[in-house]
Amino acid sequence: MAFPFFGDDKSKIAQMLATLPQQGRVEWIGIRPVRREPLVSLPEVAVLTDRHLAGDHARPKPGGKRQVTLVQHEHLAAVAGYLGLTEPVAPGRLRRNLVVSGLNLLALKNRRVQLGDEVILEITGECHPCSRMEEELGPGGYNAMRGHGGLTAHIVRGGVLRVGDVVRVLAAVPAVPAGA
Repeated sequence: MAFPFFGDDKSKIAQMLATLPQQGRVEWIGIRPVRREPLVSLPEVAVLTDRHLAGDHARPKPGGKRQVTLVQHEHLAAVAGYLGLTEPVAPGRLRRNLVVSGLNLLALKNRRVQLGDEVILEITGECHPCSRMEEELGPGGYNAMRGHGGLTAHIVRGGVLRVGDVVRVLAAVPAVPAGA
C-alpha cells in the first residue's frame, strides 16, 4: 500500500531524513572533574581530538564512540514534567556534557555536526539512562529519562567550544562501496 504523501518512492524518505536545514545552539557545557561528583558548568572548554573534554575525569579510548555526551535542551522541561516538577531540570543533573537546543538530536544519529568554528563530532548512538538517574532525580528518574537520555559522540576534530556556539549539521559522507 502506498502512503499518500510519500508514494512508493523510498528515495523521498531518504531525502527527508538527510534534510536538516536548521541550526542549533550550545546552551550548556559541563565536565566531571571527579567520578560521581556533580558536573561543573563551564562557559567554554577545550575539546581534545579523539579523546574527551579537557578537565573531565573520563578517559575514553581513542576511537571510542562515547567520548562526549549530548542532551537536547528541549528535553529538560519534558523530564521535569514526567517527575511532576514545575521548572526544567538543571542540565548538570542529567550528567551529560553538552546541552544543545534547536535541533532534534535523535535525527543526527550517524551524522557529523560542527559546533562553533572548530569542533566536529560524529554522533554515534543513544545515551540511555542509568541507575544514577534514580539517585539524581529521585524515584521515577530512570523512567523520566527514557527516550530523553541524549546521544553519544566521537570527537572527530577538537578545538575550543563555547556556550552560544552554533551547531550545524554537516553533509552526509557517502558510503564507500565494498571493494572500491
